[in-house]
This record gives sequence, structure tokens and C-alpha cells, in this order.
Amino acid sequence: CVCLSLFFSGFCTNLLLSQTPEHILAQTNNKTEIFCELKKEHAGVYWYRWSQERQIFEFLMFSNTLGKAVYGTNISQDKFSVHGVSTHTSYSLHITNLHASDNGTYYCSVSQSFQLFLGSGTRLGVVDVLPLPLKTTQAPVSKKPVQYTTKSRAASRRGPCSPLVWIPLAAGVLLLLLSLVLIAHRLHRLKRRLWLRIH
Repeated sequence: CVCLSLFFSGFCTNLLLSQTPEHILAQTNNKTEIFCELKKEHAGVYWYRWSQERQIFEFLMFSNTLGKAVYGTNISQDKFSVHGVSTHTSYSLHITNLHASDNGTYYCSVSQSFQLFLGSGTRLGVVDVLPLPLKTTQAPVSKKPVQYTTKSRAASRRGPCSPLVWIPLAAGVLLLLLSLVLIAHRLHRLKRRLWLRIH
């Protein structure tokens, strides 16, 4: 009793056992399970429930290493049962046919040096309908259109004064002028020869 009073005052620490999970949300008429791991073997495990609504601390049951159980007052044997392993260091409390009256914080406990040491507690909430899991929506990734530059566009972007444009053009014009000069010179010589022959 001293250790229990110190526990609720926040002074009783426990290094003898660990309890999981911290929170359970279960649906009405379903079942659940609470785990208790002991640091070393004990004669058995006690289970308690703290009801915030009724403000009472109830003794549920005690299960020894032989699998025999002792139940508290007005505790249904069909609702609560304890399962252990051969090492006697791991126990689990099974609760079936859940209802709103099962809401509370459940503690596993061991006795040592005439004191009871409690676990960290598991808060059980029983609801008629379980909430739907939140859907994580991701914003669509905006993809920028990739611009492909063709050769014609590249040439047009360089502008009309680009060297790639006017150098070939100037070379072509020069070749055309040279060919015209040669043709004119030959025509002039042919014309002179014809005039000499006629006269």
C-alpha cells in the first residue's frame, strides 16, 4: 500500500519490469492484449486497473508461474486471462468482449520485499467505431515542360548578323561575281575575234 501511494504521488520508480503498449484504442466487442516483461523471474504477476471515471484502483487478478489465477471481487474470469511463457519472465493480459466499462489504465505488478512495483501502465480506450486512418495526400509534382531546341531555331535565335549566316553568304556572292567577270572577259574576247575576222 505504501508503494502504491508513492507511485500515484510520482515517487515510486520501477526497474523490475516493463509494460507495452502505452496506448490501446479498441472497438466494442473485440479483444486486446497487454504485455509485461520481467527483468527476472518472480512468483507471479498482479494486474490492476485504474478507472479515471470512477476514481477507483481495482485488483483484477494474480497469475503465478504454474498458471493458476486468483481473481478480484466481481471480476469476470471469462473476460480476463493471463498467458505466460516457460521462462516465467513474460506475461500478457488478454481482455475479451470489450465494453466502455473496460476503459482505464492497466498495470502489471510484481511483489518484492513486501512491496508492489507497478509497470508504466497501458491506457485502454474502447469505442463503438474506430476512427479512419488519415490519408496523407501529396501535392502533385509540377513538371516544367522541357524545351528542345532544334537547329533551325538555334540559327534563328542567333540573329541575322551571326557569322554562321553571313560568312557563307559572302563567299557565295564573291564566287558568283568572279564567275561573271570571267564570263564577261571571254565574251569580250570572242566578240573581238569575230570583228577582226569580219573586217
